[in-house]
Amino acid sequence: MMLLLGVCLHSLAAASTLITGASVHDGTGAPAQQVAVRIDKDRIVAVGALQPLAGEQVIDAKGLVLAPGFIDSHSHHDRTDYAERAMEPLLAQGVTTIVVGQDGDGDAPLAEVAAKFAARPAAINIASYTGHGFLRDRVMGANYKRVATPAEVQAMQALLTADLKAGSLGFSTGLEYDPGIYSARDEVLALAGTAKAGGGTYMSHIRSEDVAFDDAIDEILEIGAKTGIPVQISHLKLGIVDRWGQSKQVLAKLDAARARGIKVTADVYPYEYWQSTLSVLFPKRDFTDLAASRFALTHLTTPAGMLIGYYAPEPSYVGKTIADIAALRGEEPAVTYLWLINNAQAWKAAHPEATRVESVIGTAMAPADIADFLAWKHSNLCSDGGIGGLHPRGYGAFGRMVRVYVRETGRLSLAEAIHKMTGLSAEHLGLKTRGLIRPGMKADLVLFDPDRFADKATVQSPNALAVGMNSVIVGGAVVYRDGKPTGAYPGQFLKRGQD
Repeated sequence: MMLLLGVCLHSLAAASTLITGASVHDGTGAPAQQVAVRIDKDRIVAVGALQPLAGEQVIDAKGLVLAPGFIDSHSHHDRTDYAERAMEPLLAQGVTTIVVGQDGDGDAPLAEVAAKFAARPAAINIASYTGHGFLRDRVMGANYKRVATPAEVQAMQALLTADLKAGSLGFSTGLEYDPGIYSARDEVLALAGTAKAGGGTYMSHIRSEDVAFDDAIDEILEIGAKTGIPVQISHLKLGIVDRWGQSKQVLAKLDAARARGIKVTADVYPYEYWQSTLSVLFPKRDFTDLAASRFALTHLTTPAGMLIGYYAPEPSYVGKTIADIAALRGEEPAVTYLWLINNAQAWKAAHPEATRVESVIGTAMAPADIADFLAWKHSNLCSDGGIGGLHPRGYGAFGRMVRVYVRETGRLSLAEAIHKMTGLSAEHLGLKTRGLIRPGMKADLVLFDPDRFADKATVQSPNALAVGMNSVIVGGAVVYRDGKPTGAYPGQFLKRGQD
């Protein structure tokens, strides 16, 4: 027995790393502890008052915070198809896992997505939902501007079941977007029931974040009540000027739903502006309706608050607002708004192979509401961001969380903020081995300076990297050190129940 113990210790010592001196935040929201953490291969194997083993690598992290790797529960960083495998904008923020397939997105069955990533992994892990838009596209094709038939819903359920068996986290919808906007409630309810039967969760960009907000909230709560599935509201916001300041009423409604047994949660990004399509503020999809255009530019945003992020028909418009373009054209902004949409649609019809035509950044939320939503006990942080583009959230959301809500306003303690970026995110997503520092968990870890960690990305410089992140470890491998990626690509495709 002594010989076997000696062999085990020697093996551990040869492969293990001990991190000492750090203030350790374990991801639960508990106060920091001054303990050491031992990593062996891709796992955390011990936490406590530990002494170095013979031959063990020791990292002296005095003055730094050690936390679980941050989890971006709503991400579009996959849209580059991991062309830059280092994913530096994420590593600079301490993000070790991203979750994709949000807003109903998706372009292939999950098994294919997983196999492609495994063949060429990135520095970070990914997990995925199955998107409603993907299911509708596979079953209904171009004929999607209608309610699905019962047979079509059954076909979508079969595809979703296959994805769930392959490890999908669950079912996601983008009910303000094509093609999800045309779906009936019963269709979404049936698919959510399939996700529940397969052990997944439901994530939704609800049908309206502005005019029909209350009805949209009622729909997701009804789905949670009727199916029993955990439901998460994507990027919770009040995107209408008329409703600013009503965050507490919204949260009271969600708390009341939880008291009734509905497992409702949310994610939030820490910015007053969103990024989407120009058409998103037209729920009736009537792009000749001048009154609707005027309403959108008065109650939902302003002409100066609509910044073009991408516009294939006229790239020179990127970085200009609708107010700017209206001045160039010598017309009312509401007229320009309709023209921009119709011109983009005509361009798309002439270029059917294009996957991206236009996007806009709209300023539409009140800072106090965002702070309330972020502070809610059942909300976690997300970015809803991607690589490239003019919205800074893809490069700055996690650093901004600590800079603004911990250091500058004190709305959250550092322990609470870390919990919302780690353990709570993992709980909401159903990831079992990430998000906490405890023996047996995967060694996804970050070391950062709590006084310096901050976002630098702005609308003017949207691709500026965050600062203050010392080291990032994914699966026991150091992927970021001293401000730059190391070139290691240990990322895994995380499957529900097998992560």
